[in-house]
Amino acid sequence: MQVGLVFDVWVGHGPLELLRAAVERARALTCARPATGRTHDDADEILGTFATDSALGFDPFPLLRALNRAGARTVMIGQVAGILHGSVELTGDLDLLWDGDPSQAEALSAAFDAAGCHLLDDDGVPIALGPEAFLQPKVQFESPQASGDCCTPALPWGALPVRDFLGRALTASGPDGLEVCYLRREDLVLMRRAVGRPKDMRRADELERLRDR
Repeated sequence: MQVGLVFDVWVGHGPLELLRAAVERARALTCARPATGRTHDDADEILGTFATDSALGFDPFPLLRALNRAGARTVMIGQVAGILHGSVELTGDLDLLWDGDPSQAEALSAAFDAAGCHLLDDDGVPIALGPEAFLQPKVQFESPQASGDCCTPALPWGALPVRDFLGRALTASGPDGLEVCYLRREDLVLMRRAVGRPKDMRRADELERLRDR
């Protein structure tokens, strides 16, 4: 498998159109790919989750719509956010950030339940899906369409001002009424470089090139 599998990007397409194009491209590239048993937790530091089974049938839209309907404000981080900025690399997971306010936990629980998700703790142990699960700094989620992490500022982010990132996140809207939030390009670059894996550095460089167009 090559690094940097891409989809076509057309000038003038909005963020959600870019994500829909990425989902379709991923489906075409993985429809005949046999399962290997590798999940998004098994992703390597170069190819990322697109090389795992989490990319098979990957579609973040059902969960994003459920979150939107429930009124649960989450912000997309990771490569899905990169795609919304025009990144051409595909992914197999959806990573989310929210502010950790317990008053949102019930809405989050309802949305993840509606999308058919089940939850795991940071060690990969299954946990009950309910508002109390979201009081942890991070939970992992899996569903037939998407898997990933749902994180809060309580994680050890180092020097990254993630609450500031949340406060200045961008919003994209679709014609069907879907609204999603995602990190600003410069904040996503900071997060990428802080993690520092080969795939993160490569994607940070790409985002900076897109900024300079």
